[in-house]
Amino acid sequence: MANSVKRLVEVCSKEDGFLGSYFEAKLVQRVSKDKFLVEFLTLVSEEEDENEKLREVVDATEVRPCPPEIAVAEFDVMEKVDAYDRDGWWVGRVTGKECGEDKYFVHFDSTGDEFVYPGHLLRVHQEWEDGPWVPSHGRSHQEQH
Repeated sequence: MANSVKRLVEVCSKEDGFLGSYFEAKLVQRVSKDKFLVEFLTLVSEEEDENEKLREVVDATEVRPCPPEIAVAEFDVMEKVDAYDRDGWWVGRVTGKECGEDKYFVHFDSTGDEFVYPGHLLRVHQEWEDGPWVPSHGRSHQEQH
C-alpha cells in the first residue's frame, strides 16, 4: 500500500465482539513501516465529539483495499457472503431465502447468530490474497448470476 494516503480501504477489527469484521476507512498517513493512521468512514469517536470520525493507528496487516463489486442477481444457499451491519462488513453464509422476496437468512459462525438481510446489504465474499481478490464459491468478477 505504498503511496496510498487518502485511499479508501477496509480495516479488519480485532476487538472483542467485532473480530473478523471489516470497516471502511481512509488512509490518512503512514506512521511507520508497518502502521497507518486511518479515519473510519462510519465509526465516530466515543471520547471526543461524537460527530468526529474515529481515527486510529492500525497495523498494516489489518488493512486491505476495498474489494471490487461483483454484481449478482441472487445469492445461493450456503454461499459465503459479507453482510453490512453495525457500520461494517461481517462474514457469514446464506442459509435460506424468503420466498418471493429479496431477503436472505445469513448465519455467522463467529457468533452462531442468524439474521435476515435484504439483498442490497449483501456482497459476494472475497479474500485478499497478497494482490488479487479471490471470490468465494467460484464466482468471477464479471459473473452476472
